[in-house]
Amino acid sequence: MWKETMQENTIMKVCIPTVNGAGQLSQVCDHFGSAPYFTICDLQTDEYETVSNSDLNHEHGTCHPMDNLKDKGIDAVICRGLGRRALQKLNQSGVKVFRTERSTVSDIIEDFSQGRQDEIGPESACQQHRCH
Repeated sequence: MWKETMQENTIMKVCIPTVNGAGQLSQVCDHFGSAPYFTICDLQTDEYETVSNSDLNHEHGTCHPMDNLKDKGIDAVICRGLGRRALQKLNQSGVKVFRTERSTVSDIIEDFSQGRQDEIGPESACQQHRCH
């Protein structure tokens, strides 16, 4: 069971930036703030929700993706990369951020349930949109 192996038992809902809204089969977007969608997985119920990113087209350093997610009860974000300011805002809101190299939501959830993702800290945040 995921609760026995994940990094912290308090994480119930994770958010993954995606390029489409296909639930578990959604493809991961390279950067958190530029994702067209966010796929939210409730780890307790195994239910998926897709949220459109209304702040998709923004200037570097001015994105506010959490505006789309503030009422969703997100405990963690799992992404390939995000900027230092976004990381700081998420952490200040009590949201942990983890890095993935996987391509689909289902693969990410599997890895996360096994504790195979590292938390992103300020030193490993992106410096620009094309960082990976």
